[in-house]
Amino acid sequence: MKLFIGIDVSSKDLQVAITDSENHQKPLLNQSFSNDLTGANKVKKLILQLAKQNSYDKVIIGMEATSIYSFHPAYFFANDEDLQKLNLETDVVNPKNTKRFHDVYEENKNDPIDAYYIAEYLRFGKYHVTIARQEEYLALQRLTRTRYEITSSLARAKQHFIEALYYRLNKLVTVDKENIKTSIFGATMLSIVTDSKTIDEITEMPIEDLIDYLQTKGRGRFSDPEDLAKAIRKAVRGSYRLGKVMKDSIDAVLSVYYTEIKTNQKLIKNLDKAITDIVQALPEERILQSIPGIGPVYSAGIIAEIGSIDRFDTEAQLAKYAGLAWRQKQSSDFDSEHKPMTKNGNHYLRYYLVEAANLIRLRDPVFRKYYQKKYDEAFYSPHKRACVLCARKLVRTIFTLLKNGQIYQTPR
Repeated sequence: MKLFIGIDVSSKDLQVAITDSENHQKPLLNQSFSNDLTGANKVKKLILQLAKQNSYDKVIIGMEATSIYSFHPAYFFANDEDLQKLNLETDVVNPKNTKRFHDVYEENKNDPIDAYYIAEYLRFGKYHVTIARQEEYLALQRLTRTRYEITSSLARAKQHFIEALYYRLNKLVTVDKENIKTSIFGATMLSIVTDSKTIDEITEMPIEDLIDYLQTKGRGRFSDPEDLAKAIRKAVRGSYRLGKVMKDSIDAVLSVYYTEIKTNQKLIKNLDKAITDIVQALPEERILQSIPGIGPVYSAGIIAEIGSIDRFDTEAQLAKYAGLAWRQKQSSDFDSEHKPMTKNGNHYLRYYLVEAANLIRLRDPVFRKYYQKKYDEAFYSPHKRACVLCARKLVRTIFTLLKNGQIYQTPR
């Protein structure tokens, strides 16, 4: 006989409904507890009492993934030493799945009803993936997800910086990259475009002085500083002029985004060090980085989101978890060629897999051949479709390597 505990989690409360294999017409208990250590310990005490009274074969605790609110109770129940003496499993389930299940049986909605149908969902055996229990994976996930968000913020800040720069120096933004062979976001170029005095002086500055300025700021790294100086001066002279009020406004905006860019770059550097400290101690890191194209960033992100590979029985489960699965559209003799991707899974993991696959296909002949085949088969969005299918192939590769503890070897 099994014991099922469904928990509806909010920021303040844990609504707990308990049923078992024989008594499921109505819950054995449906009660609210505080979402803190005190409340979790009360729930734990109830579970231990029921397990002692009825000698359950297995205890299954389930709750919906509710942003940050479900993290602490899920981690508490999964790692508690007393509960681990039972045959216990803790699952964080997809709210979409429990909602569909709930809607079949019940129109009303409140916390006690929700908790009961989470327990019923567990009783019907619809769960399959448990949370990553190891603290290392959870700690790594916090770091990699934060890095992902800051990287996204950095990309947005750079885009806004370019937009503002177009007002100030439109010709510099649109100039042919063959003429100015350095990034706008390099240290030298940033020092020029964020210094209003320097911009204004460039138009009249002797070319020799501008060359010296570039060499000083660039620490002598430019291969042809004279051509670069001429191209920059030409771009500055060819840009539209602004009135003083508008110019001061744009300079202020550029300064704000410059500060944001430099701050985000520093934060990413600090996060990379913290990520490296954790991921180097995990055996999966060496396995994933043996795949050509997967470096420290993507390997850390993939490891953090997958956690222990033992959470998954098949590569299909892992693919579905990442949202790399396709809905079938078939009826009678009709079978649609267009099968949309579910995208219901872990979007962080899907991002890392797709981006990694795009790099792998440039370096690995097997993935390159597969990419080209899928590219040629596509009627629309060939690159995007081929990359996603390469990511699905990568899931099979990663699953096999991690399960067997193998290093990747390109077939000859």
